[in-house]
Amino acid sequence: MIASLTGTVTHVSLERVVLDVGGVGYLVHATPGTLAGLRVGERAQLHTTLVVREDSMTVYGFAEADEREVFETAQSVSGVGPRIALAMLAVMPPDALRRAVDSDDTAALRRVPGVGPKSAQRIVLELSGKLGAPSSGGPGAQETPTPASGDAGRDQVVEALVGLGWTAKVAQDAVDRVLADSATDGAPAAPVDVAATLRAALRSLGGRRG
Repeated sequence: MIASLTGTVTHVSLERVVLDVGGVGYLVHATPGTLAGLRVGERAQLHTTLVVREDSMTVYGFAEADEREVFETAQSVSGVGPRIALAMLAVMPPDALRRAVDSDDTAALRRVPGVGPKSAQRIVLELSGKLGAPSSGGPGAQETPTPASGDAGRDQVVEALVGLGWTAKVAQDAVDRVLADSATDGAPAAPVDVAATLRAALRSLGGRRG
């Protein structure tokens, strides 16, 4: 198992990063929140897990070891694979997921792309007691802002939503609503917090793809 990778970032998109480790480029899939903290040309360390399938070997990376553990545990639920597990962490940090499971908050879980009412209930039942109790501090308790300039940040969030299955029009409308709600009347436009805006847009969209 590849437990971690440390190297130079050579490419970053909204779904993956390429890390040059000793001359070998590793393609690593990650959440928008993790990717937003990476910069091309800088060194980075990611906590990773390798998912092996008959036709592929895919590396998933996380800024915190806690995220990796939650990602791996989430896949113990029937019907939850790497894609949905990663989407869960894109919508909510580990402690938010713990709180949703502990409080039987299936509505919060249904905001994750690919999770419907039945699968949300199954996640609560099968993850109960497996994730540990949410903490008041530590990784995932508070989100670190990841600002990007106005139009660039908006476009990044729209692209991420399209990659998760929504149409461009629905994605654009959702992002514009979130940014309008967070705007302060009369104040200059603030940089877009990509990770926070994406999570807010996903919450507003829920499971709708129309």
